[in-house]
Amino acid sequence: MDLFSRSWTALLAAVADLKDSDFAQPSGCAGWLVRDLVCHLVIDAQDVLITLVTPADTEPTRDAVTYWAVTRTPPTGDDPLDALTVRLAAAYEEPGLLKFHLDDVGSAAGRAARLVDPGLRVSTQDEVLTAGDYLSAYVLEWTLHHLDLVAHLPDAAGPSPESLAGARELLERIAGATFPSSFSDTDALLVGTGRRAPSDAEKARLGSLDTELPLVLG
Repeated sequence: MDLFSRSWTALLAAVADLKDSDFAQPSGCAGWLVRDLVCHLVIDAQDVLITLVTPADTEPTRDAVTYWAVTRTPPTGDDPLDALTVRLAAAYEEPGLLKFHLDDVGSAAGRAARLVDPGLRVSTQDEVLTAGDYLSAYVLEWTLHHLDLVAHLPDAAGPSPESLAGARELLERIAGATFPSSFSDTDALLVGTGRRAPSDAEKARLGSLDTELPLVLG
């Protein structure tokens, strides 16, 4: 729960510090500019708010690991929902409006996460999780998108070491395997999720795990 708050607060702060010109730069998400990614974060924050006020009275069907639908096909940016995000982002016109909306909704999502009982069962996408597991899953979401945000912005602040380590640990649980210790947390996340291709040397160190990658999370 604490790691969720810290990873989300750091991501909101990184967006708040962006220059207007940064919003027109590419992000680490295929087919998306930074402005499109920030618009997606607004939608994510709304999803967190909706889920935390949608209690369930049945047993959990998912946890932080099984929450994710995993494929090996990286997104191309052509999915209809991805295209909708691009159109929504363009409708803001001014980066300041997008920043304001993310800060407004994002701050509310952060407060809701701090107030919720981690044992509360909540419903999302026709599945039931505890709030704690749901928010733990989002540490991975926030950290990956923080990396996406700064992918082409060398002066922007990236995720904290704690968020990177927590996200790596969850990705390894999803993979059912550990990445080599020679991989930094950032490299494990980028290579593991297909955000960059491994070098020949990295492939050799990955061994049989290389044949299971990338882990594309949805």
